[in-house]
Amino acid sequence: MSLLPSPSAATGPGAAGASAQPLQARNFRIDILRGIAISLVLLLHFHLSYSLLDSPLAAVLPAEFIKAVARNGNYGVTMFFVVSGYLITSTTLRRYGSLGNVDVRSFYAFRFARIVPCLVVALVVIVVLGLLKQPAFMNVAKPGWPEVGYPVAVLSVLSFWHNVLMQHAWYFNYAMNIYWSLSVEEVFYLAFPLLCFGLKRQWAIVAVWVLAIVVGPIYRSFHTDDEIYFMYGYLACFDAVAFGCCAALLAQRFSLGSWGGRQLQLAAACLVAVTYLRGIQGNEVFGFTAIAAGTAVLLIGAHNERVPGWALRSRALAGLRWLGRHSYELYLFHIIVLGLMRSFVPRGAMPAVYKLPAMVFFVAASVLVAWGVARFYSEPMNARLRAFLLRGRAAL
Repeated sequence: MSLLPSPSAATGPGAAGASAQPLQARNFRIDILRGIAISLVLLLHFHLSYSLLDSPLAAVLPAEFIKAVARNGNYGVTMFFVVSGYLITSTTLRRYGSLGNVDVRSFYAFRFARIVPCLVVALVVIVVLGLLKQPAFMNVAKPGWPEVGYPVAVLSVLSFWHNVLMQHAWYFNYAMNIYWSLSVEEVFYLAFPLLCFGLKRQWAIVAVWVLAIVVGPIYRSFHTDDEIYFMYGYLACFDAVAFGCCAALLAQRFSLGSWGGRQLQLAAACLVAVTYLRGIQGNEVFGFTAIAAGTAVLLIGAHNERVPGWALRSRALAGLRWLGRHSYELYLFHIIVLGLMRSFVPRGAMPAVYKLPAMVFFVAASVLVAWGVARFYSEPMNARLRAFLLRGRAAL
């Protein structure tokens, strides 16, 4: 699963050339949306390891509700794709004034500086633990499927075709396989600046995004019986990113601050919630489209939002915002925390009474690791790499 960092993580001036525009501070609602999305992903992965259906939650909540909330976390990834597309597009507009003016070199420099340092550390940890024979980190071939060595697996993650490798080798590495969505997003963003720079005209760029939105459900309709394809394929996911890109352009033209706009946002929130609870099974074709469309509307409403004072003071929302701000580090390292837990308590072996405390421990440990990585490594390394890669250009 992918919970990639966004350009909005930076506050202050943007970079890359004389035409660069200052970037805005973080957006409250976007951080909340990302916090919700990463929470759903963490919940999914914990549930797949230690089912919550026989936890103490079963005494107070219907089993079908627990299953619906816990097992559909891949919709949370779709939300991230939309948010990422929105942020990439809106940040490009602020930095360069228009999509056609994008500076390809600086665009790639920003992405490399934020993505690669953390990813390399996570991969090193996974490979080392795998070589130490920790089960959750070992490459294990499914009967009838080819074996995959660590060099090929690591290369597939770093060069963004890990989802393709999974289509040929199935789920061969518990910890590493969640990085499939990194491949989806980064291939989209390898093409993004080239598309903008090459086509120049906004209508032509938008036409390509609309094509991705149309192709997405068509592609999924041909693969409804294989989740490796309908959830993890490039064409299965590009439509969600494209929804976010289009939302960023629409937010420049339309405000949803009126009464009618607020009702539209409420309807979008309901669409996302209902689609999520209905689940992925049986909704493989248009479920992801509905989640993406609803999230896109919420993002349009977040543009130039006015945050009420009670929301800014809410501790619960502050927690979600923190999760949203650190979603990339959480994405990369939570699976390592969970994999180590599975080394001590194998999948399915945890007594029911310990499951809720274990889930709290899992989230707390993941948060602690994400905070440490961000504070002492990824944020300073990001700044240093940007300064090095963009030397001679406008100050970051």
